[in-house]
Amino acid sequence: MRPFRYLLGSETASLSGSAVSGVALPALAVLELHSTTTEVALLAFVGRLPSTLALWAGALSDRYDKRRQLIASDLVAAGALATVPAGALAGLLTIGQLYAVLFVLGAAKVVHDAAAISLLPAVVPPQRLQEANSRLGAASSVADSAGSNAGAALVGAVGPARSVLVDAASFLVSAVFIWRIRTTPGPPDQPPASRRRRLGTDIADGVRYVIGQPIIRTVIAALSTLGFGLAVMNTYWAYYLLTTLGVSPTALGVIMGVAGVGSLAGALLAPRIAARIGVGPTIVTGFAVSPFAQLPLLLAGPGLGWQIALAAALTVQLFWATASGTSQRSLSWGTSVLSHHSSLGPVKGVRVALC
Repeated sequence: MRPFRYLLGSETASLSGSAVSGVALPALAVLELHSTTTEVALLAFVGRLPSTLALWAGALSDRYDKRRQLIASDLVAAGALATVPAGALAGLLTIGQLYAVLFVLGAAKVVHDAAAISLLPAVVPPQRLQEANSRLGAASSVADSAGSNAGAALVGAVGPARSVLVDAASFLVSAVFIWRIRTTPGPPDQPPASRRRRLGTDIADGVRYVIGQPIIRTVIAALSTLGFGLAVMNTYWAYYLLTTLGVSPTALGVIMGVAGVGSLAGALLAPRIAARIGVGPTIVTGFAVSPFAQLPLLLAGPGLGWQIALAAALTVQLFWATASGTSQRSLSWGTSVLSHHSSLGPVKGVRVALC
């Protein structure tokens, strides 16, 4: 499964770099650009705004070459990130530029994720999707943990702006891995005739399909509700730690890196957990743990003890979130496989983007 190994390498490279930026960009905005709470909130909003394009990205991933979409999104992301250290070096970096960079990154991520998820069933057989998802989750967790710790070290050594260069380089490495996927096993994703269908028609068909599928519809509704709450919390998480609790950028990176161990364990143990208690209970547990894991943040104060407590709570949250996410993807693809040979096959990419 050489194509899968290249896809795995691509995801690991880009996610490790993004974890570096996950430490560097908040530190840059808060500590060097002295952003206000409103500016931080707008920064998070702009970064998430492109997620509204997921329907279109999913449909496009089903129509056109996924390999080219992945390479193009990686190169666009690398170019956008490179402007941050360039602006800082010239003394021209502003919060407005960060807005633009994060919007472009968000759009590139939407395209990349839709294409990568759609590509996975083409590079691994259906019976190995659960294993492949678990390996991707484990690699993502390792990359996130290593990237967060590397980001903490880099921010302390060279400053947050220059640290972003590592993320830009990671996207270039990711593009090289995707470029090495020369062929995609199996039949073409779409016959030429289907590409003449209007994009809006495909999206509408996909939405109707999702509404008509109780399993996928329920998972999406739950994910949307939980995602909204976590998005509100995540908007101010780094800002609160860096300002109110007085956590240093290095400590912030270490907290995120340590918590990545929980994500790794969740990815590795997801198949066993699902086999023991079932896919549904695994997903529900992941949903239930997330809000309770935020309680220590409400009580936290300055000091090493609270930093350890926050890292432990985040570790537990990421363990169950990753186990739940792996089960969600496998469940969604299991449902999709059942309809692969049906008349609704062409809307697969739309369903993937929604999941």
